[in-house]
Amino acid sequence: MFVVRYETGAEAAEENQRLVRQVFAQLNEDRPDGLRYATFRLADGVSFVHVGIVEGETNPLTESAAFEEFQKGIGERLVAPLDRSDATLVGSYRLLAD
Repeated sequence: MFVVRYETGAEAAEENQRLVRQVFAQLNEDRPDGLRYATFRLADGVSFVHVGIVEGETNPLTESAAFEEFQKGIGERLVAPLDRSDATLVGSYRLLAD
C-alpha cells in the first residue's frame, strides 16, 4: 500500500484534478487487475492524497498513458515536494473491496 500527499498551487489545483480524473477514466476503461486506487482532494482545495494498493510485481499505473500525462508536469503544479510513503492497512470499514 502506498500513500502520496502533496499540495498544488491555487492556480494549478483544477488542472491537477482534471488530470487525476483522466487517470481514473482510463483505469475505468482499461480495468487493469492488481490495482486498488483512490485520490482525495482535501478541504483546503489544494492538497491531494492518493492511496493505492498494488497486488503483484507491476504497478498498472506505470502502463497508463493518462498517468504518464499526469506525472509530466507535476513538479510545476506543486508548491513543495510530494510526500510518498509505504503504508500498512490497520483497519478498514467498507473502504476497500475484498
